[in-house]
Amino acid sequence: MNRKPRLLLLLSILIFSCSGNQTVKPPVAEKKPFEVAGGRIDNYYWIRLSDAQKTATIPDDQTSKVLEYLTAENDYTKSVMKHTEPLQKKIFDELVSRIKQNDSSVPWFENGYFYYTRYVEGKEYPVYCRKKETLEAPEEIMLDVNRLAEGKSYCSVTGLAVTPDNKILAYAADFVSRRRYTIYFLDLNSGTLLPDIIENTTGNCVWANDNRTLFYTTRDPQTLRAERVRKHKLATLASQDSEVYFENDETFSVSLSRTKSRKYILINSSQTLATEVRYIDASKPEGEAKVFEPRTRNHEYSIDHLNGYFYIRTNTGNAENFKLMKTSEKTTGLDYWTDVIPHRNDVLLEDFELFNDFIALEERFNGLGRINIVGMADLSSHFIDFGEETYTCGLGTNINPASEMLRYNYSSLTTPNSVFDYNVNTREKHLLKQDEIQGGFSSDDYESKRLWARAADSTMVPISLVYRKGFVKNGKAPLLLYAYGSYGSSTDPSFRSNIISLLDRGFVFAIAHVRGGSEMGRHWYEDGKLLKKKNTFTDFIDCAQYLVNQKYTSPDRLFAQGGSAGGLLIGAVVNMRPDLFKGVIAAVPFVDVVTTMLDTSIPLTTFEWDEWGDPGQKEYYDYMLSYSPYDQVKRQKYPNMIVTTGFWDSQVQYWEPVKWVAKLRDMKKDNNLLVMDINMSAGHGGASGRFERNRVTALQYAFILDLAGINE
Repeated sequence: MNRKPRLLLLLSILIFSCSGNQTVKPPVAEKKPFEVAGGRIDNYYWIRLSDAQKTATIPDDQTSKVLEYLTAENDYTKSVMKHTEPLQKKIFDELVSRIKQNDSSVPWFENGYFYYTRYVEGKEYPVYCRKKETLEAPEEIMLDVNRLAEGKSYCSVTGLAVTPDNKILAYAADFVSRRRYTIYFLDLNSGTLLPDIIENTTGNCVWANDNRTLFYTTRDPQTLRAERVRKHKLATLASQDSEVYFENDETFSVSLSRTKSRKYILINSSQTLATEVRYIDASKPEGEAKVFEPRTRNHEYSIDHLNGYFYIRTNTGNAENFKLMKTSEKTTGLDYWTDVIPHRNDVLLEDFELFNDFIALEERFNGLGRINIVGMADLSSHFIDFGEETYTCGLGTNINPASEMLRYNYSSLTTPNSVFDYNVNTREKHLLKQDEIQGGFSSDDYESKRLWARAADSTMVPISLVYRKGFVKNGKAPLLLYAYGSYGSSTDPSFRSNIISLLDRGFVFAIAHVRGGSEMGRHWYEDGKLLKKKNTFTDFIDCAQYLVNQKYTSPDRLFAQGGSAGGLLIGAVVNMRPDLFKGVIAAVPFVDVVTTMLDTSIPLTTFEWDEWGDPGQKEYYDYMLSYSPYDQVKRQKYPNMIVTTGFWDSQVQYWEPVKWVAKLRDMKKDNNLLVMDINMSAGHGGASGRFERNRVTALQYAFILDLAGINE
């Protein structure tokens, strides 16, 4: 028998198995030059569809062409990733198998009822329940989201609010994934829906004490900005609802909350650099919304109320890391505020919880969270000891101000999410629940560390990482490096059950706590935004290089991941240092920065100018253009890339990653894989079900595992 044909066949199979089906040609987007602001030419601007086009019964020619192209991208991805389908299925099954099917949250007691959420085996969505007075009482199912989701490709429920008399449930549902919620009202005694329906809301709502007035916020139908507060009286038409407040500054958005005392409803107007709060007596829903402290640029504050006093987290008086102040409810002006917890240069005050006898402070020190217990009487304080090198902690659900118990949440890269009650007097902890990770998981099999990488400007950047015990630091291990680095949002080293599928296959998982977050305090955020945004990208590169130098991995085994604004980071990094990575995962990436920030019709644009800069000003335009991933695509080699997006994404419009991929295909000088997965029925957060959302994770993991030569 002639062995040559067999050898060629085996060789072709080997190439196919390692690199996907390279005989399939990637789709090529047509170039239609279009001049955008600044005189730039965008060849792929035509890919952008309006909401009206997306929802039209009969598509126009452009819509048909765009949908045809998106379908071609999905078909191409399916084709070149076909050889990984057994691995994808195996990973998906693993991800789902770790989820406890019949599960329930820790109950909390509020206004005569224990409330909790539970999941049913085989079902995608939560069931919201309560029991009257005791946990031994019969269960009352308030809302089964699985029933709402029947026949729907997407279902999101938020904003559940029960009237003070415990009779009516308001809830908000979105079946499109555009984050425009419709509020419904359910009679909890009869289980029947009331005729009242309120459309185009954010889902954020609060009941007044009269049990029939609901305050809620609505969106601008085009920009989706939360701009109005309205109030609805039960048994009336939503069209008759009166307007309580309109936020006419397009850089601000509004939200509602209620104070710990339950006495006041708060209207919070906020943007990146300023806050203004209004308060209404919850027992007088027809009353005036009073301004707590007028807005001024660079003054951010939030308030709560208990026992006749307002407490204020504020950065007034150059308190960059925030401090805690208080004032009588009769004198709310800034001149009356007095210090409770003064500003500290090395401690970021992130949140607080009021009790009759103490205040619980959620703080950040040296890159890690901590909980500080401060006595009301003498301001003496102590910290809860967690006993791990790198971890995540946060305040939990604490309804009763008279309690001596503080509920908090805790996890780490090796410890599953845990809920504790902490007695502030005896300092005893009581573990109420730790998530059960099915499939034989044991924290003892893994090890986490905290490292510090030196950035180019000598700033020390923290890195959290985890690996399976037995790991050898010789540069041969594959490593996935994740970061976000925007909006002052800290990426905490919390437990992620999904990464077990990587760790058990020899991967190291690491988080680069880059500037742009708040891990090291407010200055960490300030040093990673506006005209310092490039620090976010260079920090990530320096962390990646450090991990290579320390032999945790090597460039041909190193992978990067980021989503949304973290996808911007990925896009910038692969333009700057494509040689440093074998492959990257860019999820719903914000990559067309300049064009988006110049277009005030796009959701999120106007109130993000203080984060990225207003490109209407030349200084910001030039700086943003210098790092915008879409604008900076070069004729160079790029690493292997998988990009994901959602057709209904309201935060990063689908056309940004789609145009980016089209331009990369045209410009890149390599044969590395570039694939894109477009979820045609979801938005920014992907699929809505607790199981189904894991399919895209399985695809992403199969992509990088295949590149690492791991096929089982």
